[in-house]
Amino acid sequence: METKEERQKKIVNMFDTIAPTYDLANRVLSMGIDRRWRDIGCQRAYEILDRESLTQITDVACGTGDLLIYWQKNAQKLDIQVEKYIGVDPSVKMLEIAKEKVKFAKFLDGKAQELPIADSSTDIVSISYGIRNVVDRGDALKEFYRVLKSGGLVVILEFTKQNRDGFLSKIVDFGMKRVLPRVGGLISKNYEAYRYLPDSIEDFLTTEMLEDELKAQGFKVRYTKSFSFGISTLIIAQK
Repeated sequence: METKEERQKKIVNMFDTIAPTYDLANRVLSMGIDRRWRDIGCQRAYEILDRESLTQITDVACGTGDLLIYWQKNAQKLDIQVEKYIGVDPSVKMLEIAKEKVKFAKFLDGKAQELPIADSSTDIVSISYGIRNVVDRGDALKEFYRVLKSGGLVVILEFTKQNRDGFLSKIVDFGMKRVLPRVGGLISKNYEAYRYLPDSIEDFLTTEMLEDELKAQGFKVRYTKSFSFGISTLIIAQK
């Protein structure tokens, strides 16, 4: 029987392997629409928080740093001053790319369950398409709560499990289970990694279940939005 620690290490190693082609695969597989999902998440969070200056934004499971770019871009557009941008990820190979790509942020090697961040030090904690890869999700949500300031936000973008009915849902399922693994595998030369993606979504929570887990840790859910026939979900919750 595989332990939680072994499973988590296996997932991290998988992301180390696909790091060089990760950005290209994301753009091709989503046809670029993932950029819009990230943009909306950042915009909405800034609107809810409604502050002119922030001490810190911490992006967890930051990968190659994509979401941090949208945090900065929207802060500049809304004239919000952000003192520090921090990215945290357990994949060393992902962080190597992030450091070259996102020069304005500081990057730290660390897991969502054990964040190298001080108590009550950050205004926003974000995690995009990473929470389902965290084996001890409850521990991660506790960490998010710990590091957030009072009134701070956790912003989650994720592929949540859907109860699908109808013709359009069948098309979405076909794309996720048949097309995505083949295209992602072709780009990355790692077919196992992109077979893992639809399986991990199928094994994950529904939107309502994830909201309940956030509430159980003391968060108040402020905003939920589904994108593209339920493929992606945005949840913003407040400490």
